[in-house]
Amino acid sequence: QLQLVESGGGLVQPGGSLRLSCAASGFTLDYYAIGWFRQAPGKEREGVSCMSSSDGSTYYADSVKGRFTISRDSAKNTVYLQLNSLKPEDTAFYYCAAVRGFRLCSLRNMYDYWGQGTQVTVSS
Repeated sequence: QLQLVESGGGLVQPGGSLRLSCAASGFTLDYYAIGWFRQAPGKEREGVSCMSSSDGSTYYADSVKGRFTISRDSAKNTVYLQLNSLKPEDTAFYYCAAVRGFRLCSLRNMYDYWGQGTQVTVSS
């Protein structure tokens, strides 16, 4: 059974940091393009970051560029999203997603497998 499980969310003050994890089971993440998405109450889901499986290239939404970093640990079959300099507007439910094949990733929904999400709240 293919499964993605996110963790690492929580409550953090503005300017703080969190590291989100996306652990895969039932498949090897190296063969999948990975995306991180978020959805805040009353807003549409938006792509935050992604990592291509073809060449390892990474992409970020303008709103998080320079603050968030996506990375992969193949030995742990896990993808991470480091969130730094957090702002209240980063508050949302964060999801990771995967699509099979050696391909470029996208911040748009091209993904077949989704995790259950983890809540990030940025507040003083």
